[in-house]
This record gives sequence, structure tokens and C-alpha cells, in this order.
Amino acid sequence: MTTKNTENTNLFIRKWRRFWMRFASTSRTGKIATNLATWFTPPHYARECLARIRKNSYLSTKATISHKNLILGDNIFIDDYCMIYQNKGNEYINIGKQVRIYRNTTLENGRGGNISIGSNSSIHPRCQLNAYHADIIIGEQVMIAANCALYSYDHGIKANAPIREQPLTAKGPITIHDEAWIGTGAIILSGVTIGEGAVVGAGSVVIKDVPANAIVVGNPAKVIKYRD
Repeated sequence: MTTKNTENTNLFIRKWRRFWMRFASTSRTGKIATNLATWFTPPHYARECLARIRKNSYLSTKATISHKNLILGDNIFIDDYCMIYQNKGNEYINIGKQVRIYRNTTLENGRGGNISIGSNSSIHPRCQLNAYHADIIIGEQVMIAANCALYSYDHGIKANAPIREQPLTAKGPITIHDEAWIGTGAIILSGVTIGEGAVVGAGSVVIKDVPANAIVVGNPAKVIKYRD
């Protein structure tokens, strides 16, 4: 293919994306438009460009959204097979502008637990954010790597009662401040606050607060040094 032909093809693709993303939404016709916008765009990271074309976000038609109090900012990217689920109640999920949520990630809440994600944050594939009895609050420009789990609650373990009958409890919300980085496979439990600019090493289990700019690793996670 000549350079001229390549330029014409690229121009056509850009115009095609811009046209169909005008109509993208969660309605039936909006989903058709979203699918049409993806025709000449590879999956996964390559489709982030669709979220930047217009203020209406790119919500994959392969994502499952069952939530009556979902608040979406502009230019959000929600990838294939994500799940956003409200388990009864009136709790909200608030996703700020330019947030990227990648495939197979689940955001689930209920029983007094809200989820808030600040602008320009990213949550990579196969993460679990479950907020019950307490909130999950994620600041701006936070990076959460793949396979992480955030649970704002604990399960009762008292003796002389079946585990399945024990109530959920919470030590408090999970709060992750701006520009923190959560490494692959990390687990963050109820009541934990992670300071601004902190780094949680891959596979760490965080059960205590992490100071700003600290680097923590291990199970349980401990401070090994500071970024500054």
C-alpha cells in the first residue's frame, strides 16, 4: 500500500471513530454505535483512543453494568468483561474523568459501602474492588496493577457458629491517596490508608496504614524505604 493510500485509510478510520462515538451510550442504540466505532480498532489498550474522542466515555458493550447509582465523568474507558454491580441498597460508584478500567475487573458494592475513583487513575486487568460496610476511596492518578484485591470489610470468624452465618464487619474505609502505585497481586484490607505517592510491592498484603512516599513489601507489608 502506498503512503497516500495509508494516509487516506487512517483518515477514514479517524472520521469513522469520531462519527460513531457521537452516539455512544448505554442505551440500545448507543451500544450499537459503540460497536461500530470499534470496527477498525484492535481490542484492549488500543481502544483507549475511543474514550478521548468526545466527552461521552467508551463503555465496552461486553462489560456488564448493573448499577442504578453509577456516576461517570468524561472520557472514561471501561474495557471488555468488566463488571460494575450494586448489591441492593442505594450506594454509589463515582468514577472520575479519564479513568481507565481494564478487562475482567469487578467493582461491587452494597450495605453502606461506596466506591470513588479520582481522575486519571487506572485499574488494570482482573482486579476486585468490593466495598461493603465501608467505602473504597481512590485518589487521582493512582495506578493499580493487575490482579489486585481491595476489600473494605472482614468476615466474622467467631467460634461455635458456621462461617457462612457470620456477619461482615469493617474496620473502616480503604483510602488510597493521589499518585500511589499498587503493585501486581497486592491485597489491601479494611481500614487501611495508603499515603500520597506510596508504592505497594507486588504480592503484598496491606493490613496497616502506609505513610506517604513509603515503599512497602511483604505479608504483612512493611516499610523498606522511602521514595524521597
